[in-house]
Amino acid sequence: MFRVVERVLTYRKASDQTISFVLGLREHLKSGSMDKAHKAAGTFSESPVAKVVAAGIHAYQTGETAKHSKGPADIGDFDIVDSVNRAVDRVKEREGSTLRKGLAGLGTVATITPFIGLFGTVIGIMTAFQSISDKGNATLDTVGPHIAEALFATAIGLVAAVPAVMAYNYFVRRIRVLRSEMDTFEQDYLNIIKRHFLH
Repeated sequence: MFRVVERVLTYRKASDQTISFVLGLREHLKSGSMDKAHKAAGTFSESPVAKVVAAGIHAYQTGETAKHSKGPADIGDFDIVDSVNRAVDRVKEREGSTLRKGLAGLGTVATITPFIGLFGTVIGIMTAFQSISDKGNATLDTVGPHIAEALFATAIGLVAAVPAVMAYNYFVRRIRVLRSEMDTFEQDYLNIIKRHFLH
């Protein structure tokens, strides 16, 4: 339960900060104000999109500094666009792993608990049949308590599994949305960088 609450809060912060960050980002990038965009990205520490953009801007600024300090002829095959792309991809992978934190355990709970309930059901039914064999009759008093235990085990398994499955699917969808936003802004930023180098 703690993990579910923690993930809900994490994804909510990530989404809220991403929305706030994105509102001003495009204008900063269109105007070519990389410093403002980088500063804005640093203020949204919970937004994976802000981290991706910050990594791209840092790689770009590092490349520009190298170009101006050493001279274009000394750079050789160094490609700023490729450097930015690699930096952004590294951060995207790291942020993707951070977003998926804890989901494996939740997926395991969602998968295993129905089987645990089924196991309890099987044990209950076996006990009921054993009771019939021992007492020689199949009255409700003989098998009723054991059947009730079996159904209770099934219910417990489902009570644990259903919320876990719902939470897991919800979290996977939220991660997919955040990854899509990271991909979108990666492409937007790379297009701006490419236009800069083409002109």
